[in-house]
Amino acid sequence: MDTEAPLPWSLPARLRGALHYCHRTLTQSARLVLDIALPLQCVACREPVASAGVCAACWSQLSFIAPPFCSRLGIPFVYDPGPDILSMQAIATPPAYFRARAAVRYDEVARTLVHHLKYHDRTDLAPIMGSWMARAGAELLAEADVIVPVPLHWRRGFSRRFNQSGALAKAINQACGVPVARDALRRVRPTEHQIGLSRAQRATNVQGAFKVPPERRHEVQGRRVVLVDDVLTSGATSDACARALLRAGAAQVDLLVFARVVVPHGGPI
Repeated sequence: MDTEAPLPWSLPARLRGALHYCHRTLTQSARLVLDIALPLQCVACREPVASAGVCAACWSQLSFIAPPFCSRLGIPFVYDPGPDILSMQAIATPPAYFRARAAVRYDEVARTLVHHLKYHDRTDLAPIMGSWMARAGAELLAEADVIVPVPLHWRRGFSRRFNQSGALAKAINQACGVPVARDALRRVRPTEHQIGLSRAQRATNVQGAFKVPPERRHEVQGRRVVLVDDVLTSGATSDACARALLRAGAAQVDLLVFARVVVPHGGPI
């Protein structure tokens, strides 16, 4: 009668130990080679760093947004006007979403991070950017039922191969545990790039571009939603998304972005 070849766990203990030692040694050697060949680099300028993240020079150039800021839009104030004070922008043109928070101002380093994530497939940036967003939006996330990323049209998603807002939403989920409804919101028609358009043109460009599919309404209906995007400029895209979510029955929509453009005339009133 033919006998079957012995299974790995049927090997003598000494041989199993030797094989395990060889495997561990090879694994450690491979990691050492990778560490030497590919040292950790700053995610913004690519200078060598001791640990994952940004170098000291780039860190000093990042402008993190912290209180005091507009309680509605998260626009930073130059001085502290007191609690729950609104900016002129929040009073003059209130958005469809209830509150907005951003991790950093949209300056040179923030622009580099967003650009590399968005156009250079630097998905390794999403975890650190998402962790900063989770910290900035802790108040919103503590009350949230679900996270919804701003979607790409399928054509643009195919060319980019991934949605940067979806990658950030996943990182935020890993930081706070709030579930992500990745397909709850869809971009039902392609839109032009918003860069170079006026505020009015931006609003027209995204009008009717977003929709919650009927089969996805249960994911947002009656729920407090945190909408996630990479950058907030005029707010036209976020506003259009928030309106679509509210039409589908969302109880409340807040906005959380990595960076926001801060204009000098957004002071308190």
